[in-house]
Amino acid sequence: MTSLAVANPGSLIQSVDWVAIAPPLIAAVAALAVLVTDLFLPDRHKRWLGRLAAAGLALALLALLPLTGGSPRATFCLRNVAGATDTTGCSYVADHFALVFQLLALGGALIAALLSMHTVEDQKLPRGEYWFLLLSSATGAALLPASRDLATMVIALEVASLPAFALVALRRDGRGAEAAFKFFVSSVTATAVMLLGIGFVYAASGSLHLGAVAQGLEHAPAQLKALAEAGAVLTLVGFAFKVAAVPFHFWVPDTYTGAPLPVAGYLSVVGKAAGLSGLALATTVAFRPYAHTWGLVLAVLAAVTMTVGNVGALRQRFDTRYSAVRLLAWSSVGQAGYLLVPLAAAGYAPTGADPLGATAAYALIYGVVNLGAFGVVAAVGRRAGTSVDDFRGLFARNRWTALALAFFLLCLAGLPPGVIGLFGKVVVFRAAVDAGLGWLAVVMAVNVVVALYYYLLWTARLFAPADASAVAAEDGAERRLPVGLTATLGLTASAAVVLSVAPQLVLQVAGGSLF
Repeated sequence: MTSLAVANPGSLIQSVDWVAIAPPLIAAVAALAVLVTDLFLPDRHKRWLGRLAAAGLALALLALLPLTGGSPRATFCLRNVAGATDTTGCSYVADHFALVFQLLALGGALIAALLSMHTVEDQKLPRGEYWFLLLSSATGAALLPASRDLATMVIALEVASLPAFALVALRRDGRGAEAAFKFFVSSVTATAVMLLGIGFVYAASGSLHLGAVAQGLEHAPAQLKALAEAGAVLTLVGFAFKVAAVPFHFWVPDTYTGAPLPVAGYLSVVGKAAGLSGLALATTVAFRPYAHTWGLVLAVLAAVTMTVGNVGALRQRFDTRYSAVRLLAWSSVGQAGYLLVPLAAAGYAPTGADPLGATAAYALIYGVVNLGAFGVVAAVGRRAGTSVDDFRGLFARNRWTALALAFFLLCLAGLPPGVIGLFGKVVVFRAAVDAGLGWLAVVMAVNVVVALYYYLLWTARLFAPADASAVAAEDGAERRLPVGLTATLGLTASAAVVLSVAPQLVLQVAGGSLF
């Protein structure tokens, strides 16, 4: 009879590093607090739920501070025979990489929450459900960058995705249900393919921890090589879907148009950040033995994605309803191509540190200015509409809002005075050149020039002569923006201006090691 007793039972018990897991944990607790509070709070006081959600996200952001400036902290680790821990066997690691993307995920969710406060009231969305779903999705997005095994990564990805389906469907005009259905079917298909790939990878490597997967693939038997390579490719499909890389981008325009506007902004930044962090971890850590293979695949994917996104934006008519949202949707697809460039470069670099830093820096820049652009679209949509032509003469009606949008568009285009956008593109361009991907740098340069056309065309409409009736209607309407919208525009515009004056605040991320 086999004895199950061990010499030292205490060695099987490990303590949890609560400080390390505090950021996603606080967001999860805030989600539960909102859900429970909603049950007992009278309807007349339920607007406080939004403030509770924003406070929870702000507290989760503050929980990042104790994790900065020191060595990486790990928890949920396997113990070796000596009783010591090794981060390669840990499921959660709070290193520089995780902190940067958690900052982007939780900061983007906070700005989306501020942007949502007037939308929830104006569109009469269910308050408790909305804030619970937003916080739950933000929890998954914050958990994913710190995940270090494939099982935890899949769970985090689904925690970030499943609430997002419901958020899209909360819009009650009929478009929300259609958009959520397209989003759901596409995501489920991508997740099923990814799970099949993870099964192949586990069969070939014998582990789910990312570091152990790399070691297992490097020493896998020759007869399992084809299975391992197929598994690696299939695993990347789920993350490519979240990033909205071609050909997994087709859900983006319809979903952004059908979702409440703050949810569209949330998906364009926080959803993309979650997928990007998972893609970076899977490639540069788990699938490092196949670096040249996935490096070439990501390079081609980046070139096709930025080209399709910019061509789609060029074909967008400015006089159609929701054309401003659709233009930002196609723009986000093009920006996803730029974000993939440093990841592709990491496949050709001795280590993935510097190229990953370029991706993180550009993602932070993109997150600030893109959420700001969505905030302006939400502000204008309250009085006019969300077609690009509705922005004609905005400077004559509301000069500060027009100047803010012009600045955000110039940042996305990479033109002065949007200096931070220019520096971000230069950092990405340099990563491609340093990795020997000159052809990809040329494709990126061409796409940047192409994108200037629709960004500048939209900017020019802001300063075009205004329609007299539109100005009169604006003068007769309430000019004061809701507090949430004002805070959104103030935060994003201030951050973009500060980063343009002192770009080293974010560009230093590109120069350091993330692992």
